[in-house]
Amino acid sequence: MSRQSQDFHPALRAIHWLMVAMVFTMLFIGVGMVSTVGPAYLTLLGLHRPLGIAILVLVLIRLPLRLATGAPALPEDLPLLEKRIAWASHLLLYLTLFALPLIGWGMLSAGGYPVRVTHGFTLPPILPHDLGIYAFLRTAHTIVAVLFFALILAHLAAALMHGLIRRDGVLRSMTIGHRPVATPDEPEAPDALDDETGEEPAS
Repeated sequence: MSRQSQDFHPALRAIHWLMVAMVFTMLFIGVGMVSTVGPAYLTLLGLHRPLGIAILVLVLIRLPLRLATGAPALPEDLPLLEKRIAWASHLLLYLTLFALPLIGWGMLSAGGYPVRVTHGFTLPPILPHDLGIYAFLRTAHTIVAVLFFALILAHLAAALMHGLIRRDGVLRSMTIGHRPVATPDEPEAPDALDDETGEEPAS
């Protein structure tokens, strides 16, 4: 659905940048988990799980909001191929944002590990305990995470291209937005009478 405004809905922009912060935090946590086997691993794991579930919840909020409010039209001079690539990349971003935490949840369920969101709240398992499924989903989680990182880099490059090179307002539509266009004052009617004489003004 297209949107009449040049900008995304303010709530959608707020969720977008909140998710950006969470996703980058998650990526750094993931790198830290891979590179350490010490006590810090458990701390990072304790952050990784609830953060992943929080991202899943935000995706479930963001997608209906995006469908309901629409998106600004891309610049008319943008080639059709680039418009299709932009549409496909956004679809893949939504899919991976949804799939990664869901795969992680299923992986932990199959491995028999609890998914603790807070100290007193643990999510129920969504898959039966099966080490074969656990191993498969662990590999899938890694592959999808790497693909997601590549998508983020491509998305960032496209955003910088629009903001710094084309300067076509696409980046602005998801950041500070555009200034409202001022409507010019209506000119006086040509048959208006002169205030002092009550006669038509000389042309």
